[in-house]
Amino acid sequence: MRCFFVIPAWAPEEIFSRKTAGAQINYWQPLGTLYVAAAVRAAGHQVRLLNGAFESQEAMLAAIRAGRPQVVGIYSTTFGWPKAKETARAVKAIDPAIHVTVGGPYPVAREGACLDDCPFVDTVVTGEGELTMPELLERLASGQSLAGCLGVAFRENGQVQTNPPRPFITDLDALPLPARDLLGGVDAYVPPPATYRRKPVAVMITARGCNRRCLFCFQLDKSRKSGVRFRSVDSVLAEIEHLLAAGYREIKFIDDTLAADYHRAMTIANEIQARGLDFTWFASACVSQVDEALFRAFKAAGCWAVLLGAESGVQKSLNAIRKGITLEQTRRAVKAAKRAGLVVYTPFLFGIPGETFADGLATIDFACQLDPDIANFHALTPFPGTELYDNLPLYGTMSEDLADYTYQGAAFVPHSMSRDEIQKLRQLALRRFYSRPSFLLRRLLALRNRHDLHVALKGAKSLFWLWAQRDLFSRPSR
Repeated sequence: MRCFFVIPAWAPEEIFSRKTAGAQINYWQPLGTLYVAAAVRAAGHQVRLLNGAFESQEAMLAAIRAGRPQVVGIYSTTFGWPKAKETARAVKAIDPAIHVTVGGPYPVAREGACLDDCPFVDTVVTGEGELTMPELLERLASGQSLAGCLGVAFRENGQVQTNPPRPFITDLDALPLPARDLLGGVDAYVPPPATYRRKPVAVMITARGCNRRCLFCFQLDKSRKSGVRFRSVDSVLAEIEHLLAAGYREIKFIDDTLAADYHRAMTIANEIQARGLDFTWFASACVSQVDEALFRAFKAAGCWAVLLGAESGVQKSLNAIRKGITLEQTRRAVKAAKRAGLVVYTPFLFGIPGETFADGLATIDFACQLDPDIANFHALTPFPGTELYDNLPLYGTMSEDLADYTYQGAAFVPHSMSRDEIQKLRQLALRRFYSRPSFLLRRLLALRNRHDLHVALKGAKSLFWLWAQRDLFSRPSR
């Protein structure tokens, strides 16, 4: 079958403040979509990717008219669901016979509710799509009923039916590598400024799932019974070598934590070094799973930066979101990474259940004392399917506008704080952290090339607006 995968069109200003978008904008390779596309192609179907990060809605619809796909798969986040619905409507207007299916974080969380919400959607893939999508296409091609197709919600006789979930994929090594050849110009896919050293940049996972139980984190495995499903070290190294042969010069590992298995993480780093693989890389890790020895192994293997999820500078807030770490573990991890010569990124959250404005100020103090190289300050956003969202009355209130679900719009407000306070804390945090003379001097002395200068200028522009415009992150009432 001819299958088009579509990521609806979006613009940076719809997510970030216009004044700071230049320092925040990122274009990720849609790894999940590329995995499913590879599996569909391996099953003998034709696949094309249309990415609305780089193509207008009109251009994508024109491509659909010309290409005459039999199936259109639409990817949707929570923020992107209104545009996914509009895309589904437009596709059906082109040809009502096109089968429209949706997947991604929002459809996975909402399942059959997406069919109730949008009459132009025919099916929902409710979990991992690498096995489900090929079976769905096979059934459509042969005219079989979708009853019994695990991991699919569909309509039958006007009624929404949700099949049982498909078991999680346990042998990740058996999956084909993501179909990155569908991306076209790979240089356009770059993380935010200051989070990469070389281009082109590939994103890659070495495992799926998580055995931690953070209150705000969405995981397919809500029970966490499956824990972390690891790819073998050989499989990981084979993909790295494949990416280098394809011309990639940097890899961003987007596992929730690359150090979930300490020994495995050390083995991967040692193998990269032993094979003399020439690339720079970036990874995330939990502060309770790392030490200086691991960071030094990362550094020797080409890692230049690590993201450590600090989240808050108040222990009771960390406990409230069940982060499972202590402030002292964060301090030790940041110091260890710095001693190993790595650039350190730490994200922080405002709007944690039970957090007060004074707690937010304490988090800002902690971030400045911690002194990472880069700190991000976001509004906590519990997406559909998370424990916090599913038990919302216990913790606070939630915006009904899906446009707020971006980590920027303060979609969630705890009972202990107001939306205005969350946004004020974000702006105050960014002002204080990035205006420190020690930080500015360090960044000035670190300038080495045109890329560094370009990043610095974008950051300087954002810093200007952080001071020049009050309520920079406030969103107009709708």
